[in-house]
Amino acid sequence: MGEEIQLKCPICGGTTFRKEEGKIDSKWGFTAHKVLIFICNECGYILQFYKGRTIFDAD
Repeated sequence: MGEEIQLKCPICGGTTFRKEEGKIDSKWGFTAHKVLIFICNECGYILQFYKGRTIFDAD
């Protein structure tokens, strides 16, 4: 363990990303899913990674 994973954009091959956290609501709004979002600095492609589910919708 202890190995750091290097992300690579599947579109342009870029390796630098802007990191943000976000939330995706379910269709009916009963649950929300927290995600980590990495936005490629070269082409703007978005990689999303599941961070967990939450029932607390603060919107």
